[in-house]
Amino acid sequence: MPNIGPAELIVILLVALVVFGPRKLPELGKSLGAGLREFRKSTQSLKDELDVGLNDKGAQAAPIQTIHASVPAQSVSAAPVSAAAVTPQAQAAAPAAEVMAEPVTAAPVTAAVNLDKEKEVVQG
Repeated sequence: MPNIGPAELIVILLVALVVFGPRKLPELGKSLGAGLREFRKSTQSLKDELDVGLNDKGAQAAPIQTIHASVPAQSVSAAPVSAAAVTPQAQAAAPAAEVMAEPVTAAPVTAAVNLDKEKEVVQG
């Protein structure tokens, strides 16, 4: 995109003066300035929100790593489960939940391909 030099800027301002007139030009300048100011303010606030969001994620990740690093490795033994802890309802539900599947066996392939006939069909 080419840059606008001083000569092009003067031509643009003269065309704007002719089109809008000397009375409307200051009002248009004010509204254009206010629009640009609002645009810059909103882009700056969006940039600040993104920076804060990225900084928060980095701060949250650091304590998690230090917590895992500070936990000593201990062997955990499983507590024995007593047979009395199993209720009759759980025993009745256990057989219903169990599903038996029949073993799958591979069936031999019985189809034979005659390559000579295939060649004749393709060539013929």
